[in-house]
Amino acid sequence: MGSLPSRDNKESFVRDMFNSIAGRYDLMNTMMTLGMDRSWRRFTVRRSGLKPGGYGLDVCCGTGMLTMEQAKAAGPEGRVVGLDFSENMLAVAKENLKDFHLKDNISLVQGNAMALPFGDNTFDCVTVGWGLRNVPDVMTAVREMARVVKPGGMVVSLDMAQPGIPVFKQFYWLFFRRVIPAMGRVWAGNKGAYNYLHDSAREFPPQEELVRIFAMGGLSGTCYHNLAGGVVAVVEGQKI
Repeated sequence: MGSLPSRDNKESFVRDMFNSIAGRYDLMNTMMTLGMDRSWRRFTVRRSGLKPGGYGLDVCCGTGMLTMEQAKAAGPEGRVVGLDFSENMLAVAKENLKDFHLKDNISLVQGNAMALPFGDNTFDCVTVGWGLRNVPDVMTAVREMARVVKPGGMVVSLDMAQPGIPVFKQFYWLFFRRVIPAMGRVWAGNKGAYNYLHDSAREFPPQEELVRIFAMGGLSGTCYHNLAGGVVAVVEGQKI
C-alpha cells in the first residue's frame, strides 16, 4: 500500500490532486463503476428525504453530479447548494450545469467541509459523495454537516466501503490496486491520484464504524446500506 498524506498535509494534497484530475473525473467515475454511480447517487438522494421545494446541501460536490440529483428531488421550487474546495472541480461543475434544466436553482460555493460557511439548522438535508475519506478528520466533517442540517433532516454519505464477501473481496481489492491506477494513468494522466484513491479507500473506516461516527457526531437512527456487494455504502443519520 502506498503512503497517504499526513493529517496536516492532507487538505492541500487532496485539493491539488482533485484540481489535477477534474477534467477527466466524470469519465473515470463512469468507467470505474461501470456506470452504476448514477443509480448510487439517485439512491443517496432518496435516502436524504429531500422533498419538492426543499433546500439541500451537497458537501464535497466535485463536478456537481450529486448536486444535480438533489436539484431534481427539490424541483423547480427548491434550492440546492453545492460546496467544494477545489476550484477546478467547481469549474467543471459549472460546465456540467450549463444545459441542466434546474441550473438556476443551484448555487456553487467554494468552501471547506471542515468549517461549513453556513448557519446552524439551515438545510433540509446534507449529502456528501465520496468526500469523507478525503477530509483530515471525519468526525469534524460529520459534526459540521449535523450542525447545518435542520432538526429532522438527514445527513447521508455515499462512499467507498469494505466488501465482506469472501473471494469477491480479494478480487475487488486486487482490481482496485492494479487496474484502477493504470486506468488513471491512461485516461486521466495521473496514476498517483488513483493510487491514492485505492489507499484512502483501504484506510477509510468501514461502514459499520462510519455508522458509529455518525452517531457520535450527533445523529440518530444511524445505519448503512451496502451497494454493489459492499463495494460502496450509503451511511445515514437524522438530526433530532
